Amino acid sequence: MAKKVYRLGCDIGGTFTDFVLLNDQTGEIKTYKCLTTPKDPSDAVEHGIREMEKKTVGFVQNLEEVIHGTTLVINSIIERKGARTGLITTKGFRDILEIGRSIRYSTYDVFAEFPKPLIPRHLRVEVDERIRSDGTVIKPLDPAEAKQVVRTLIEMGVESIAVCLINSFENPIHERMLKEIIEKEAPGISVSISYQVLPQIKEYERTSTTVTNAYVKPLTGKYLSKLAGRLEGIGFKGKLFIMLSSGGVTSVETAAQFPVRIIESGPTAAVIAGQYYGRLFNISEMFCFDMGGTTAKSCLIQKGVAGVVPTFEVGRVQRFMKGSGLTIQVPVVDLMEIGAGGGSIAKISRMGTLQVGPESSGADPGPICYGIGGTDPCVTDADLLLGYLDENYFLGGEMKLDKEGARRGVEEKIAKPLGVSTIQATWGIHDLINETMAAAAKTHIAEKGGNPKIVTIVAFGGAGPVHAYGLAKKLGAPRLLVPPNAGVGSALGFFTAPRAFDLLRSHKISLASANFNEIEKIFRELEVEARQILLKEVSEREDHSGKPKSTSEPIRFERSLDMRFVGQGSETNVPILEEDFTRLTKSDVRRLFDEVYEKLYGRTYPDSEVEFFNFKIRASLPEQLLRLPKIEQRGRPLEQAIKGKRLAYSPVAKDFIHYTVYDRYKLSPDMKFLGPAIIEEKESTLVVGEDASIAIDDFGFLWIDLKNE
Repeated sequence: MAKKVYRLGCDIGGTFTDFVLLNDQTGEIKTYKCLTTPKDPSDAVEHGIREMEKKTVGFVQNLEEVIHGTTLVINSIIERKGARTGLITTKGFRDILEIGRSIRYSTYDVFAEFPKPLIPRHLRVEVDERIRSDGTVIKPLDPAEAKQVVRTLIEMGVESIAVCLINSFENPIHERMLKEIIEKEAPGISVSISYQVLPQIKEYERTSTTVTNAYVKPLTGKYLSKLAGRLEGIGFKGKLFIMLSSGGVTSVETAAQFPVRIIESGPTAAVIAGQYYGRLFNISEMFCFDMGGTTAKSCLIQKGVAGVVPTFEVGRVQRFMKGSGLTIQVPVVDLMEIGAGGGSIAKISRMGTLQVGPESSGADPGPICYGIGGTDPCVTDADLLLGYLDENYFLGGEMKLDKEGARRGVEEKIAKPLGVSTIQATWGIHDLINETMAAAAKTHIAEKGGNPKIVTIVAFGGAGPVHAYGLAKKLGAPRLLVPPNAGVGSALGFFTAPRAFDLLRSHKISLASANFNEIEKIFRELEVEARQILLKEVSEREDHSGKPKSTSEPIRFERSLDMRFVGQGSETNVPILEEDFTRLTKSDVRRLFDEVYEKLYGRTYPDSEVEFFNFKIRASLPEQLLRLPKIEQRGRPLEQAIKGKRLAYSPVAKDFIHYTVYDRYKLSPDMKFLGPAIIEEKESTLVVGEDASIAIDDFGFLWIDLKNE
């Protein structure tokens, strides 16, 4: 069989679908970008691949794998387009989805709204069973009652069933019985049991996560199956992989089984790319900034490592108000999301002031300048009017922008109501979105113990390089880094992510009374389960010769503990480097906990007893490293890269001045020049002011140093 040399990354965003084609032999990268098709995202995927094949004939047959990131899951939750789902729970716990943690996200707002549960109350049923917190059975599950409960849900027309019983993380016997009954009574019904989705203490989080998994499972399964079929229909014979929210990559089969783990599938990839670049260039403090058409995502990467948090929220009633959404307890890269993208809508607020976002025009109808039906002025419209974008070179000239339409929209809907000039209104839109992002970024960086005045900002996304300079000035950051193909940075990030899967098991016990042999047994069981998941993926892949890959690929296991002081409500994650837990002493574990706790909170409490809460494993296969190609042509005169001059707005001059426009594809290593400058490539445009100096390295990365007061 012919050697397969290509890998394809495909990221479906709210506005654009991005493609990156990588030749593993040569390191050559080719990109493509098209509008997302919200009604059926796979339409854009097939369209993009067919367009790319016109320029790289026959590459589909030589594709080893397609790595995919999608917003399908999160969108189906936000838009409430998931399956009609039923919940089976222990008697007395039917209302856990409404009760939650009994915390008000806005203490003094008597009108504060909370998200409606994904499952209405009439589709939640109870079984009269009970298991103690230590796993012993108090009241056995009656099979006859269980069958009747399942039949009741089926008669009500459910398409998916979630099962979450009290203390099943210690003993899943009743959940497994219910699963067998459901599969026997209704073979076509999708089922999710909490012991498989999230075998973790904390009843609300476990129920909410299991319910979410069940709610999106049928839709995700159908979409992934349809996508695989469409790829096969155009000649793809490799393996389809899906990006996990935790920064790993998994098989399409695993993603279909646990769709709750791919909710933040797309946004995570840019952070993983940033993490890779941080290690490559040994940058200790990096702020990854990814601004697309709908949102801006960012993450502080310290010493080449992006943080992973155990929980996040989806479908917030108040989009950026913590506590107003549905809680999902799965590992996810520690992203900060802001309603700030190229499609963010500018309008006059009820107070009579300018407001930009968080609402977005998305891909349909899009900003006014797209010319496909949008009537509200957006950030992209402002960027075009400020001279930062070229109406004839958007997406490399494949999409002509309507500059006059954008001007009319800003003038009529913003400038006139505010009583200001069109240019004041236009700059106000651009500057306000930068201010919104800077305020959120300062908070995020401070929470992680970082300093905005020493970070290197790495910019991704179609709008990221346009706004990165303004963001850096507001943060006081000294340096920007813009990688090649920054506009499709998320899709490029797929190639730097490992095959990985995270598992955990809850078992609450104090350090003083813990049996380390029992703890080692828990870790070993988790490792066996994780190994089975990963080796199943390996066995389904083929190597370049077409023969099945060996299942002896080394699997790396990373262990950690969630610990807390006895009586404390929140946990602290403690990494464990020792491969055999029995080699540790209790004083070793206590010392590790105190070190982490003191680093986070400034002090610890040596006399207070601590307890174990969760035992965690991350299993990963060796990464297939991305080989960045070096620019071969050197020593060319800078003048060859200059496309000309363009009038663009300078906040320093408070007027339009001439910016030098450069063709990024003609820049070569060791070139250095000063701003003001606009550097164009097909998927994104970098804009920097008068105080910036730009240098190009051997790989084509742009390094921008700024003068900050």
